[in-house]
Amino acid sequence: MTQRELSVLMAALFVTSLVTGLVTASPPRPGTEGNGLTENESATLWSRDADNYISQEEYQQRYGESRTAMHQLANGTDITFKRPPETAATWTRNDFADLEAGGSDTSVHPRHASLEDGVFIEDAHATVFALQPSTRGHLESGETPLYIAPNGTMRGFVDYRVRVPNGSSSGNTTIEWSLTSNEVEEVRLQKDGETIVKRDGSHTPALDYQIEDDWSANLTLEAEISVRLKKTTRIDRGDETDVEVTYRTESLNVSDSIAVEIYDLSAYPYYAEYPNGDAGVAIFQSRPWQGYTLTENGSARVRGVWRFYTARNTNWDTLVRSNRTDSATVESDAIPVYVHAYPSRIGPRAEPVRDGPEIIDTWGTDRPSPVGTLGENINIDIVNQSYTTTYGVAVRAGNVDRNALQVAGIVRGVNASIVAPDAGSERQLRRSNLTVEVLQQNESQATLRIGLRDNETGAPIVLSDPDRRYPIGGTTRNGYITIAEQRVETNASGVAIVTIDEPGIYTARYHPGSWLGHDPAYVSATATARWHPLGTIDGWFAFIFEVGWQLIPFIVMFYAGKRLLRMLGPDDIFQRNP
Repeated sequence: MTQRELSVLMAALFVTSLVTGLVTASPPRPGTEGNGLTENESATLWSRDADNYISQEEYQQRYGESRTAMHQLANGTDITFKRPPETAATWTRNDFADLEAGGSDTSVHPRHASLEDGVFIEDAHATVFALQPSTRGHLESGETPLYIAPNGTMRGFVDYRVRVPNGSSSGNTTIEWSLTSNEVEEVRLQKDGETIVKRDGSHTPALDYQIEDDWSANLTLEAEISVRLKKTTRIDRGDETDVEVTYRTESLNVSDSIAVEIYDLSAYPYYAEYPNGDAGVAIFQSRPWQGYTLTENGSARVRGVWRFYTARNTNWDTLVRSNRTDSATVESDAIPVYVHAYPSRIGPRAEPVRDGPEIIDTWGTDRPSPVGTLGENINIDIVNQSYTTTYGVAVRAGNVDRNALQVAGIVRGVNASIVAPDAGSERQLRRSNLTVEVLQQNESQATLRIGLRDNETGAPIVLSDPDRRYPIGGTTRNGYITIAEQRVETNASGVAIVTIDEPGIYTARYHPGSWLGHDPAYVSATATARWHPLGTIDGWFAFIFEVGWQLIPFIVMFYAGKRLLRMLGPDDIFQRNP
């Protein structure tokens, strides 16, 4: 971020800080926890915090230290990213280590946990803490899928408490209970009911998974909890005591499921070559994706409509500690953070801005704004009206290295495998030959004949052909020609006829259909024609007649004045005007 950009954003803080919201818990102050991030990095995480901006002086008085420029900026607004950042996964992985179970007589669980009870096991749960790498997509209202990498890690939290029965005494019989063992025996990760990962038990399991050739799934964290209790029965028989020892065991399975989209990209590129040596690249992918680079060093790149922010999962702001007699809510020491993708008002962009690739077309699915899916305290540049998902993006660039082409997804670290186009599918953009001539004319109008042909073969270019093919996709439109504020199309002979009634210079411009949907494809061309009524003999006669007609009053006046002078003569004039 440049100093100028930072200055502009800092100025905006005084506006954004006027609107504040309530938040159930405050995230840790950047720089106060060792979570593998710098103060600047951790400051960008908390898009769901209340942006209550305070000045640098007030901050120093409150905390006795200064903030970095990024921390100060994040104090008043939310930070967004061009690419999915690694900071969310780094924070979550390190913060997960702070999550601790409560012991055999205390269960610790988030409020949204699904609790299970058995005979001796109570308040048991297995709850998904985080799945990463992943990105929560905000597509539209009611559609916010969680995209996960095909290779990643599920982290979970398992806890329970053991209810040890009270001892009892009746007559000469005394019963005592004690806990001999309790553990999480095994944890499993299941995909649609099939176990794909199995590990020894843990209260905080981290299960590495690998999922291939799947589109969507229900992932389930399952844990098997077992306890063993000792029951001692003593019978007093006077001079001796009979002791009977028995053991009771119990196992309980607890689980938590989450619906996910397996984000495994396959991109389909198409290429074209312009007559001047420029290259055309179009890439289509049927899921949201971030963009692609055109050169090995990544200097030329293009991205679609998606941008990113990071925010905590507020379900883990607090935890409940429950024992046999009471429960209490405490602040959580571990907070998972996720990456979120949203359609930005900035829209598709190519870099470098001035002399980089030129976006020639984008296409996708039209969706309503997902602004209602963000929740509270999210201040970002999300679209506030319908938008196009930019599943396809086509560019024209002067330098394209096809071997270095890299397509990046909206999930961190996931790049698309590129499917090579079919042989012969590359487009060679041809030059066109556009001509304009005056076919007929008179003093009031002219008829122009527009011809459009392939510059190489001489074949007519037909723009009104209903059988034109659209082999790649996107918005299908025929090419057209504009002249005299009219849009025309050539017929089967490559000819269009236009009538004009105003003199002047007329320029015809050929707007070819995109090479994405036309084969053969062409580049634009222009041609000029000039028309004026004086360009014909009839026009000259009409001009002379019109001029003569306009001069009749002046001629009559001149003739009358001359006759008057002759009638009066010079002497009469001097006598009348001594």
